[in-house]
Amino acid sequence: MHALNSPVALALHGGCGVMAKHEMSPQEWQAARDDLQAALTAGWAILQRQGSALDAVQAAVVVMEDSIYFNAGYGAALNANAEHELDASIMDGATLAAGAVCAARHIRNPILAARLLLEGGDAVLLTGDGADAYALSQGLTCVEADYFTTPRRIEALTKMREHQTAGTLKSAREAEKHGTVGAVALDSLGHLAAATSTGGYTNKPVGRVGDSPIIGAGTYARDGVCAVSGTGQGELFIRHVFAHDIAARMLYGNESLEEAAQHLIMGTFREQGVGAGAIAIDGQGKVSAPFNTLGMFRGWVNADGSAVVASHQEEYSFAMKVLGTAD
Repeated sequence: MHALNSPVALALHGGCGVMAKHEMSPQEWQAARDDLQAALTAGWAILQRQGSALDAVQAAVVVMEDSIYFNAGYGAALNANAEHELDASIMDGATLAAGAVCAARHIRNPILAARLLLEGGDAVLLTGDGADAYALSQGLTCVEADYFTTPRRIEALTKMREHQTAGTLKSAREAEKHGTVGAVALDSLGHLAAATSTGGYTNKPVGRVGDSPIIGAGTYARDGVCAVSGTGQGELFIRHVFAHDIAARMLYGNESLEEAAQHLIMGTFREQGVGAGAIAIDGQGKVSAPFNTLGMFRGWVNADGSAVVASHQEEYSFAMKVLGTAD
């Protein structure tokens, strides 16, 4: 039994598919960081009220699903048929309960459907039409597919098709290819949780499912060990059972969070030219945010309320309100 008022912490990522600085205006970069801060604020408010890590990661991911700047929900990537297929998952480190949806087309916030599946306990993963029907039956907001489409995603699809025609897919930039959002949290009872949501990668084959909705690949949480959400080339994350590998290295190999989180990202993946990143948190609230790409949207809040958001190497610090302190 964990004691109440253990340290709380929250961390998130908005994907490692970050553009070069010149590709957005300073105002747009600021707006993206503002949305990261809003996601942190939503999750942190729950943790400060001694709410659950599950509720905190869900709240943070919903904010990012609703933001135009991240490849999840609104603003999600388009597949080879210029359609959206959305993936999401969430996991409870206390019980190892999990829920996930993949290839959904109409769920405004796929992470909410994943959470309902976790709570229901009958299935971990629903796909396609079944996921959409389930969300509708549970009263979740479902939308027409064009809700998710933005000019930037249409432009990205055009560029990826040009790369495909020219045989230059390997030279495509991370921002043209993929992106994901995720959050991890430690709550006042010492419980961990992780959540991930994505539109997949631009010009992906119809029906393709990546690592984000696969428990143990893109998302994993286990109390006393770690919670992980990954971002990058999902096929490699699945093959390496990426998120669970981090937990296993810590649990069985006695590696630190930092060592375990960096192992594949800064080792095998980087050596193979695989763009990858992750956000991870351990049972003491320590955060690791490795990435081997140009940048990764990321942010975290420590137990003392000190917080950071970033897109490239430079980190922007600010302070969150901690309960018991003056306004």
